[in-house]
Amino acid sequence: MLNPLSRTALAIAITLVAFLSIPASANTQKAPKPTGKSSAAPARQPAVLYATRPEALQFADDLAARRDLDREWVRQAIGQAQFLTQVPRLMLPPAKGTAKNWRVYRSRFVEPIRIRAGVRFWQQNEAALARAEREYGVPAEIIVGIIGVETIYGQQMGNFRVMDALATLAFDFPSAHPRAKERTEFFRRELEQFLSFTNRSNTDPFDARGSYAGAMGLGQFMPSSWVRYAIDFDGDGRVDLFNSPADAIGSVANYFRGHGWTPGMPTHFGVQFDAARLQLDDLMAPDILPTFSVASMQAKGAVLDAAGVQHTGPLALIELQNGGDAASYVAGTENFYAITRYNWSSYYAMAVIDLGREVSAARAGQ
Repeated sequence: MLNPLSRTALAIAITLVAFLSIPASANTQKAPKPTGKSSAAPARQPAVLYATRPEALQFADDLAARRDLDREWVRQAIGQAQFLTQVPRLMLPPAKGTAKNWRVYRSRFVEPIRIRAGVRFWQQNEAALARAEREYGVPAEIIVGIIGVETIYGQQMGNFRVMDALATLAFDFPSAHPRAKERTEFFRRELEQFLSFTNRSNTDPFDARGSYAGAMGLGQFMPSSWVRYAIDFDGDGRVDLFNSPADAIGSVANYFRGHGWTPGMPTHFGVQFDAARLQLDDLMAPDILPTFSVASMQAKGAVLDAAGVQHTGPLALIELQNGGDAASYVAGTENFYAITRYNWSSYYAMAVIDLGREVSAARAGQ
């Protein structure tokens, strides 16, 4: 499961109040609600609270000092967060030896239910999508692809308490993960962002619901992305990525602009191999980071299609494995790479692209 925007303090407060969908009090800081009973994912065991974890409370003290927050409020919030036993397991990569399969992966996202829902979403939000494409240069089908892959256009936004999910991953990220230290630090930063803006907006950190990784809304924004890229695109004076499709559309477009999206550039080109010249290991070494010029890629045996030959920017050779069958390959541009900033996966990026195209084709065929 499978992050620059300037704001005034007032704008941030308005944004976050809308984000949590509850009214703010001007005079009273709301304390986190008691948690004798979990309202996150259904639990079969007694709740384990982070109040029992000295390192979690030390983090709370450090966070309060860094952010100039009330120490007892932060300790109470983190202390009442519950350890979610299923969440660390969900973060582990597939077991070694598990073959990746692009066709299977694609079939999970590019399928009739999402395509029909995508057509309805596009029809209902045509003006917002056209405006986002015009103002940010991000094609409507890419935005539609993102929201469809992430939440089936708002049908599945997650029912985990964000506070519990972030605390679990901040203090109990699985040590077996190959990037455990890096990911632990990431989720601790996200927890800090989340608590900081709920405190500023005087809202209860236990009200927000999202994914098991703490992502929220139609576009599944992490807390830091919400603060940096979420915008009021429907002009109602607040940002609401849960209930306003227009805000979600504009925010996804703003996110991509912030991550280097180039208007008018394709996401990828077709590629074939010249076996006599092929240097596949060299072509795969940079992974999905665009590194090769057209000339250097072709010199290593990757023959681009006619549109690809005309491309002037860097390219990456993208490999999509198909289980025991031959892998599929495309030449990814900087815009392909921009999609992977949403989720670090070439499979994810291609699913977003393909779903958007299928929805666009279905819409045109009506």
